[in-house]
Amino acid sequence: MTTTMVRVLLVFFVRLFVGVRPIVKEELPGPPFVAFANHASHFDTLILWAAMEAEVRARFRPVAALDYWGKTRAHRWVAERVLNALLIARKREDRSEDPIEQMLGALDAGDALLLFPEGTRSVDGRIAPFKAGLHALRVARPELPLVPVYLQNPGRILPKGELLPVPLLCSVKVGTPLAPSPPHDDPKAARADFLAHARAEVIALAGDAYDDAPSEAAR
Repeated sequence: MTTTMVRVLLVFFVRLFVGVRPIVKEELPGPPFVAFANHASHFDTLILWAAMEAEVRARFRPVAALDYWGKTRAHRWVAERVLNALLIARKREDRSEDPIEQMLGALDAGDALLLFPEGTRSVDGRIAPFKAGLHALRVARPELPLVPVYLQNPGRILPKGELLPVPLLCSVKVGTPLAPSPPHDDPKAARADFLAHARAEVIALAGDAYDDAPSEAAR
């Protein structure tokens, strides 16, 4: 079976299994762009993938952790050959390339990227503070569209630590690209303000479906 056939079957399976339906405030721009989303499940990439038009999907590359997706040949085949993922080493000691340069290289080649700025999957559905990578891309390519996305319910389909998915209706909400960042005298404050704003844009897409209060388990 070719990777193209695997991709077609995956899209069909995800649409049938989770009933994914895009609720789009704005259409995704043409590549290159960066979509950044909340992260609750290994299904996240597939859910957004299945909600896309085929033309966008063909140039779409999720940014994924090398330490997880590169740990076996099977993992790496799925990540690189099926999902066309860009594998990034999260630990400095494991890196042979700079992660930002890897992402910029893909964007300069005309690809679109999916970034999960929290850095790992959520356990309780809350969106953790964003890490600095998204801001580094904004600084390096200020004209590049950065598009907030909210994925509703994927954490209930395949929560962190679980192996078997549960059928459940999901939705994808795509927001407007972030406005240009205003000038700021303090680089650290500029980064903190930008990341807080980007996180707030994802939460705003969730609307009443999101509760930012810590769960009992997290207290």
